[in-house]
Amino acid sequence: MGVGGHFWDLLKPYARTEDFDFLRNKRVAVDLSFWIVQHETAIRAHARNPHLRLTFFRTINLFSKFGAFPVFVVDGTPSPLKSKARIARFFRASGLDLSSLPVPEEGVSIERNPAFLKCVQECVELLELLGMPILKAKAEAEALCAQLNSEGQVDACITADSDAFLFGAHCVVKLIRPNSKEPFECYRISDIEAGLGLKRNHLIAISLLVGNDHDLNGVQGVGLDTALRFVKCFSEDEILTRLSEIGRGDILQFQGAVRFFDDALPSLHENSPKKKSPHCSFCGHPGSKSAHLKLACEFCSSSTSEACRKKPVGFKCDCTPCDMERRDKEQKKKENWETKVCQKIAMEQNFPNVEIIEMYLSNNHCDFPDDGPNLSWETPKTELLVDHLSFYQQWEPSYIRQRMLPMLSTIFLREMASNPKNDLLYDQYEFHSIQRLKIRYGHQFFLVKWKKCAPAMDTSIYKVHSKESEIQLEASEHSESPDPLNEIDAPQICLDDGCWYLSTDENMELVKAAFPEKVDQFLKEKELKEMKSRRKKSGAESGATPQNSESPKPKNVQLSITEFYRSKKVLCQAKRGDDLTENSENVIGSSDGKRKRVSPNLSKSARRRLLFGKGI
Repeated sequence: MGVGGHFWDLLKPYARTEDFDFLRNKRVAVDLSFWIVQHETAIRAHARNPHLRLTFFRTINLFSKFGAFPVFVVDGTPSPLKSKARIARFFRASGLDLSSLPVPEEGVSIERNPAFLKCVQECVELLELLGMPILKAKAEAEALCAQLNSEGQVDACITADSDAFLFGAHCVVKLIRPNSKEPFECYRISDIEAGLGLKRNHLIAISLLVGNDHDLNGVQGVGLDTALRFVKCFSEDEILTRLSEIGRGDILQFQGAVRFFDDALPSLHENSPKKKSPHCSFCGHPGSKSAHLKLACEFCSSSTSEACRKKPVGFKCDCTPCDMERRDKEQKKKENWETKVCQKIAMEQNFPNVEIIEMYLSNNHCDFPDDGPNLSWETPKTELLVDHLSFYQQWEPSYIRQRMLPMLSTIFLREMASNPKNDLLYDQYEFHSIQRLKIRYGHQFFLVKWKKCAPAMDTSIYKVHSKESEIQLEASEHSESPDPLNEIDAPQICLDDGCWYLSTDENMELVKAAFPEKVDQFLKEKELKEMKSRRKKSGAESGATPQNSESPKPKNVQLSITEFYRSKKVLCQAKRGDDLTENSENVIGSSDGKRKRVSPNLSKSARRRLLFGKGI
């Protein structure tokens, strides 16, 4: 959706991949419709109310895992142009004849699909219970997201509609990749301007030429490459004006205006020779062949040859007349191409559509009060939310509370960092300790342990029903691209000495700001453990001897490099002692009179004396 002609492929080379903390502590506008339809088809038959499930888990993970402050934007009443384009898109997708396309009345908008509007309303109710700010656009949600971004109300937009840049967006997050150190695929208008040389008005002109959500057709016979090359002929300030002039048929005026694009090139007839001088057919240089047969031309003459050299395949003369002729041909070819594009534009009726241009350039996509939009994040209404999801999703209350804890712990740590109080998480759990460092997607977290103040009455722990687990597994298998925002990152629950404990992954900086003493204590203990480990290791290495290296080792346990060579040294010494013993026995002989094999290392005379019973 957005600009036609595979517009995202044009912007792809200028995308950035941002790290895990890119959205932390930043405001981000979310196109709610984009969230609802993105993966609904993939899990529609495998989960109950997928729009509510996705919205619930994505909101919690975006708020807690990535630390963002989401602002949700919903679509308003579509414009008449958008309504007409939606009908045409439906006919094309259905394979119906566009000639039978119904024409809506002038200025009348057609409401969106009632089933989709119901999904949006249910998601809005869920987000209100989660305490998220929600704004409604006059028409398109991506337009309001872009306005909030351009005005500095938010730092980025999450949407897949490429026309967000046409509405004035500065930063768009199109994709979030799972299991990645740099999960965000981000597009900035500054990178697009630097890479393609296109600004906002240029992008609007391209959308008018190749088609958009409000005019699917664009200009017949003009693709994305042609449109890109054409709009670069003009500056940002004049591109839309020139399109209006061409649309009225002022092609001659256009041809005189593009001369600035090739100011370095001379005109077609200025300073150009009236008649091209003859060239030799043998060497290709100026002059006649008969003259060159008698004496080599100045281009071919050398000390070793007195005749012209035969021109190679593909030879082009670089003399001034030939160079001027080639440049004139290239310029004429370019002007002919520009004229053909202008003729195609002039053939379109009502081009360019002024309503579309005004809509893209407008900065009034929502009726804000004088002091701006009210963007505030409230504490979730937990009990009402439990009742809401229990009714719609048929989830157990303990399951819902368990999945909400990452969001509640993030809110609690933020409040403790700004205004320290002796409060409890969810009015039940207190900060107990930091268990260890945890690395996820190449990013470090604190594994925080929370202790429940009230003693546990039983030892039962809620687990997801097997049927529900199968549904979630099938949903992940059928999903085209797993989304980290959909992952269920539930806290670990355990029972120890009659007390409940929770373990959650928390941002290190947030924990440090909320409980600096606990973090210092954990770091000191960690440093002491590392020092003891190093001392123990160094002591074991310095006190090791060949004797203690022979201590029995468990089976199938690989020795260290030091132990391996020490064991080999001991075995070699033992073998050498056995050889000496055997040699001595050979020298002394045996009492039974039998001859023994002597060592081959002795000399021949010594072996003879031993064999015949003589002393050495």
